[in-house]
Amino acid sequence: MAEKKRKKVEVSDLFEKDLFAVFEYGEEIFGQTAARSFIADIYSRIWSLDEQYLLHPECRHLPTKDHRYRNIILASYLIIYRVTENTAEVLRILHGHSSIRKINSARSVNTDQ
Repeated sequence: MAEKKRKKVEVSDLFEKDLFAVFEYGEEIFGQTAARSFIADIYSRIWSLDEQYLLHPECRHLPTKDHRYRNIILASYLIIYRVTENTAEVLRILHGHSSIRKINSARSVNTDQ
C-alpha cells in the first residue's frame, strides 16, 4: 500500500483575522470558556490536515478539476483550504451564511508570509 505524503500546514493572515472575529463573537454570545474550546477544536482540525488533507470534501463553491479547494464544516462555519503539491493552505473561516462572492474571494488568498 502506498504511503500518503504528509503536507505542511500553512494558515493565511485572513484566516487569523477571521478566527479572531469568530472568537470574539463566541466569547460575547457563549462565554470565554466555550469560545476557547471552539477555537481549540478548530486548531485541532487544522493541524490534522498534514495527513488528512483529503478527508474533507471539495468546496462546492470553488470547483476545480483537481479538487484543490476543500472545506471543513464546523458548526455554522466553513473552513476553506487549498491543497497544493507540498502544503495544505488554510485560507479562510467564514460563517455558513456568507455571500458566494466572499467565499469565492478565498481563491485569491495567499499564505506566503
